[in-house]
Amino acid sequence: MNAATVEIPGTTTFTTTQTANLPEPHVVVRGTGHNFLQKISAGDHEFQADEPINFGGNNTAPDPHDYLMASLGACTSMMVGLEARKKNWPLDNIVVSLRHSRIRARDCDECLTEDGMIDRIDVAIELTGPLTPEQRTELMKIANNCPIHRALTHEINVRLRAVSRDF
Repeated sequence: MNAATVEIPGTTTFTTTQTANLPEPHVVVRGTGHNFLQKISAGDHEFQADEPINFGGNNTAPDPHDYLMASLGACTSMMVGLEARKKNWPLDNIVVSLRHSRIRARDCDECLTEDGMIDRIDVAIELTGPLTPEQRTELMKIANNCPIHRALTHEINVRLRAVSRDF
């Protein structure tokens, strides 16, 4: 593998690789430089992402933040449902509603960051069924600990590599 380090001022240093010798990816996103529309494959599934018209897209698919919130909402609902099934609790339905916004860090009492803007995701969880207050409390603890929630609220190490293939 022939690699060169590339430094772009104000960004992370990354490595350009002449021949790709990376593990087989599970998710691949393909786009062009002509618009925001992206074609995504995740295993056997295919879907798209786009930006809203007011951001220069064509609004033909959910935007990346929609997918981020969908990931968090799906994981939350799955974990709550799994816990209720394991304990044989009478949970009938789960509705997870999410909203993304950007807020000033100084307006967030529970945040460590004090300057600039931060991302906020508000999550509302509706649990229906004849659950006891203790069961509801336990399911809300589980919701707060789903793997995607943990990934978003803990350290994430994203390794960016530029790859150029020989054609």
